[in-house]
Amino acid sequence: MSRVYNFSAGPAVLPEEVLKEAAEEMLDYKGSGMSVMEMSHRSKTYDNIIKEAEADLRDLLNIPDNYKVLFLQGGASQQFAMIPMNLMKNKKAGYIVTGQWAKKAYQEAKIYGEAIELASSADETFSYIPDCSDLDIPDDVDYVYICENNTIYGTKFKELPNTKGHLLVSDVSSCFLSEPMDVEKYGVIYGGVQKNIGPAGVVIAIIREDLITEDVLPGTPTMLKYKIHADNESLYNTPPAYGIYICGKVFKWIKKQGGLAAMKEYNEKKAAILYDFLDESKLFKGTVRKEDRSLMNVPFITGSDELDAKFIKEAKEAGFENLKGHRSVGGMRASIYNAMPIEGVEKLVAFMKEFEANNA
Repeated sequence: MSRVYNFSAGPAVLPEEVLKEAAEEMLDYKGSGMSVMEMSHRSKTYDNIIKEAEADLRDLLNIPDNYKVLFLQGGASQQFAMIPMNLMKNKKAGYIVTGQWAKKAYQEAKIYGEAIELASSADETFSYIPDCSDLDIPDDVDYVYICENNTIYGTKFKELPNTKGHLLVSDVSSCFLSEPMDVEKYGVIYGGVQKNIGPAGVVIAIIREDLITEDVLPGTPTMLKYKIHADNESLYNTPPAYGIYICGKVFKWIKKQGGLAAMKEYNEKKAAILYDFLDESKLFKGTVRKEDRSLMNVPFITGSDELDAKFIKEAKEAGFENLKGHRSVGGMRASIYNAMPIEGVEKLVAFMKEFEANNA
């Protein structure tokens, strides 16, 4: 069985060498006589795994010492509640709504306080990033929230919003570790790992230490307090141990590729192959405003639902999996995360050219 080219938006493609290494260690991790899946999270061996994963992540992102790294559960969606529970001291927060996940986070925040929509691109089906250089932000908001890369709609903030001195909270699920980031520009960065880093079940949160306090909203469950997880070094309860182990391997793989600057260059090269074709194609077209295009998620359409369906079916037969767009928007979407090899994109474009010639 040969591997397919997997363009899934998440759970998504992982580096082949990481999977092979994990397979080799499946029954016996480094002479322990057992799998990481079976190992006590309190053991010395596992402690080394989680600590090394954190050290490598800190290294990749140059995370300053006054930021904590937490390996949590509940996916990015649980953070929609955890953030207001832990950060909404004035019971007021600003949300920039650029897609479905930002919208869900915004709606969730309304349960805990006053959530204000500072800007939105809903008027054009989230196909662009609104101008955030001079937003009307009330002085007493606790934070400004963004979803930095929109998996469904294929947009990306190329410039962070001007928060006018307010704390920036960012969901980076689908662009995590795809390029360098200046961690100090954020109060909280978090992301589900199942798109660019590891298997579903882990969410990584990078939080400035002064934001981690006992002062949370009344009724916040113990498990949803950042302080509990920070004080217990992500081991308050059994963590998603195997998932974290795979993330650790992916961090090492990224370092081996040359780190985040090299990763960005590679991702730009891959994305250009697909976008350049979409820009000249007579049949396919991209759905996002050029300057706001994501390097990770590329939505496109033919303009005909029947042709879209035909393309998805024939692409699957040719070994290109998961090209169907999100159920809320239809069309096609190619997610080309870090682990998607450049030849996967080249072969997809060659297939699209052939399809265009046969269906023009």
